[in-house]
Amino acid sequence: MYRLDSPLFIVGVAGGSGSGKTTVARNIVEGLPTSVVSTIQHDAYYRDRPDLDDQARASVNYDHPDSLETSLLVEHLQRLRDGHSIRAPLYDFKTHRRSGSQLRVDPSPVIVVEGILVLAAPKLRALFDLSLFIDTAADIRAFRRIKRDMGERGRTFESIRSQYYDTVRPMHLAFVEPSKLHADLIIPEGGANRVAVDVILARLRASVTPSA
Repeated sequence: MYRLDSPLFIVGVAGGSGSGKTTVARNIVEGLPTSVVSTIQHDAYYRDRPDLDDQARASVNYDHPDSLETSLLVEHLQRLRDGHSIRAPLYDFKTHRRSGSQLRVDPSPVIVVEGILVLAAPKLRALFDLSLFIDTAADIRAFRRIKRDMGERGRTFESIRSQYYDTVRPMHLAFVEPSKLHADLIIPEGGANRVAVDVILARLRASVTPSA
C-alpha cells in the first residue's frame, strides 16, 4: 500500500479537444502503481437531458461549461478528499445520455481529472494540486477529433465539421485557450512530449511513499 504526504493529490489535465490530454493522463496513470492512482473524466459529467429528443440533444453546445455538471464533480472530489468512495456517472456519446450504470471510484493517493474545461471552472481548479494544460496546434487537434468521432462515435464528417465551426472552435477560443493561464505547466504536443511526462511522474513518485 502507498500513501501521500498529503491526504490526496489531485492533478488536473486540460487542453483542447484532440490535444493529447487523454494520452498524457494515461501515461501518468501507467507510470504509477495501480493502487496509487485513479482517473476521472470531466466528460462523464455531461448533463443528462431526458427532456430533449434525439435531434435536440445532438444540437446542444457540448463545448460550453454549462453543458457539464461541474458542481457534482466538485462534490465528488471533495468526498474523495474526505476519504469516501463515489459513484461517478458514465456517459454515452452516441446517444448523448448518461447510461444507467455508474463507476465506483475509491480514494487513492493520486486522482487524475481530465477534460477540456477543467481549468475553466474556478471551484474545480481550486481543488487541483497540480494543473496541466496540453497545448497542441489547432490543425492537429482538428484531424485527431475527426478521426476519433468518425471511428469511435459513429459521426459523419459533415456533422463533425458543422459542430467544429458552430461550437468547438468558438468555445475553445472563449473558454479553453484562456484557461491555460491557470496551468502550473503547459505541455506542448501532448503525449508525444515524453520529457514533460517523465518530469511530472518524477514529481508524483517523489510524493508517494510506502505506508508503514
